[in-house]
Amino acid sequence: MAARRALHFVFKVGNRFQTARFYRDVLRHEEFEEGCKAACNGPYDGKWSKTMVGFGPEDDHFVAELTYNYGVGDYKLGNDFMGITLASSQAVSNARKLEWPLTEVAEGVFETEAPGGYKFYLQNRSLPQSDPVLKVTLAVSDLQKSLNYWCNLLGMKIYEKDEEKQRALLGYADNQCKLELQGVKGGVDHAAAFGRIAFSCPQKELPDLEDLMKRENQKILTPLVSLDTPGKATVQVVILADPDGHEICFVGDEAFRELSKMDPEGSKLLDDAMAADKSDEWFAKHNKPKASG
Repeated sequence: MAARRALHFVFKVGNRFQTARFYRDVLRHEEFEEGCKAACNGPYDGKWSKTMVGFGPEDDHFVAELTYNYGVGDYKLGNDFMGITLASSQAVSNARKLEWPLTEVAEGVFETEAPGGYKFYLQNRSLPQSDPVLKVTLAVSDLQKSLNYWCNLLGMKIYEKDEEKQRALLGYADNQCKLELQGVKGGVDHAAAFGRIAFSCPQKELPDLEDLMKRENQKILTPLVSLDTPGKATVQVVILADPDGHEICFVGDEAFRELSKMDPEGSKLLDDAMAADKSDEWFAKHNKPKASG
């Protein structure tokens, strides 16, 4: 499993202007005229875009994928996504300069919210030599059942486990962003904003992974499929769901490395797309609210 690596987490965003102000370090931006065959943009069929943002290329950094569905202004949040933790005194400094709300929840650890309500935890310390994005925290209803899925089926290693706090930290490698599973009472609610976590693996492993899930009677949301990005690489993916319905994308590593190269025009492409998007003006002119996801 050492060849597997954490790639990104998918967020649905309703306001690209505010969202870009929060994230902004753009890796690449792509526009699509119709819905994704693997539901990358959620259960929507219309025009959409995705923008990848992070501290470095996805070859060795965990990033955020921001999906924007034209005409959808906001999404109802559930309790499934509990936050992303990163180590960056610069991020804390930037937030203070922008007067972005910060709440100190532990010594040197600040909670903040991205537009849309997604939580981030900023550790006020220097960027590590590896990826500053330390972990993604997801809620689970039965920690042991989830550990069986993520470890025994998906091959993740347990780095930390606290039975009393119903918490476990998992990963594929020491220098990668980790997955934290946090037990919650009352079940996991994905609402409409439900995201997706992505990992890569050698392309030849994808059919075997799909077969394993079939044998174990696990949920496969999207069977192995090829996804085309206009003018770029074609990648193969399979989309799974864990016992709590968290969506998991496994993508063939070789083609994904070609697709995920940093685009020097990425920031400009995002700016151009936002400038060309007149949907806010149209809805305001017709005195109509944008749809809620």
